[in-house]
Amino acid sequence: MTELLVGTKKGLFVLEGRPDGEFAITARAFPGEPVDYAMRDPRSGRVIASMTSPFYGPKLWHAEDPAGEWTQAEGLVLPADADGALERIWVIVAGEADGSLYAGGDPGVLFESGDGGATWELNSALWEHPTRPSWEPGGGGLCLHSIVPWPEDPDRLALGISAAGVWLTDDRGRTWRQGNDGLVARYLPEEAREGSTSLCVHRLRRAPTRPERMFMQFHGGVYRSDDAGETWTDIGDGLPSDFAFPLVLDPADPDSAYVIPLRADMDRVTPDGAVRVYETRDAGASWRARGDGLPQREAYLTVLRHAFDQAGEGAALELYFGATSGEIFGSTNAGERWFTVAGRLPPVYSVTAVR
Repeated sequence: MTELLVGTKKGLFVLEGRPDGEFAITARAFPGEPVDYAMRDPRSGRVIASMTSPFYGPKLWHAEDPAGEWTQAEGLVLPADADGALERIWVIVAGEADGSLYAGGDPGVLFESGDGGATWELNSALWEHPTRPSWEPGGGGLCLHSIVPWPEDPDRLALGISAAGVWLTDDRGRTWRQGNDGLVARYLPEEAREGSTSLCVHRLRRAPTRPERMFMQFHGGVYRSDDAGETWTDIGDGLPSDFAFPLVLDPADPDSAYVIPLRADMDRVTPDGAVRVYETRDAGASWRARGDGLPQREAYLTVLRHAFDQAGEGAALELYFGATSGEIFGSTNAGERWFTVAGRLPPVYSVTAVR
């Protein structure tokens, strides 16, 4: 059985189904409210969700059963002297230490929980980093949207911030350094690129079996790092567009990556009205289009950065993505063929797959 936690413009939807059968909606929470992200802690089974109220701002909630009672988490606040407010929590990720969870948000903030998501504390070293005054927000704000732990090492962590680049720590967040060598901000005038910190990372992932291998979807390029995010190589040749948001890996294959290109930063729809997922199995040396079963005519969809996820690995790899049109598509054979999981949902912000 596979569970999909789907954050939408109008609440959290929980879908369940077998890879070879149909999916059904089994729960809905926060009806009418924007749910930006939701995940199930693989250790405790607890569900953590980020909801942004238009009146009360962003909140984190947790529940043992998404169809049951939800409890609001504590400690999700900025310092009293902060210039501005907490705008949104973009992502929640399980850390490597027992009970550890991370949450990233706007304005470029990292929170950590040591009790499974009940209480949270701001990472002060990143908040007080001396380069922060030079950070520039991307189109969606100054969002810390990617949190990438190192398997079995709680001290090592990588972050992706739009538009402040890649940040790395080897001491569990006590100090931070940038990892941006090789990234080219082609959206900036050429004379402004050198030394710029306005590096618009869209999504960051790590290969579990080779943790020094990382992939990135950038605002204009797909990149690979073979030294844990210190330096980057552009691997976008062969794609119909170098602009996209989501990125997924096959956990069993460190040479794998899946992206869903959009036409351009000023036209954020699937190219030529055809929905295609592009796969590499040679670390970006070549790309293959996967569209069997997906709409191929007059389908101008937009897929957001957290609306693409996987469950399983290898030959049993399942892939799922949702669009702002309210459709969710899935594949149970690593993208070879696709089917419609659900339609007519509210605009999809995030999809998290659990098996």
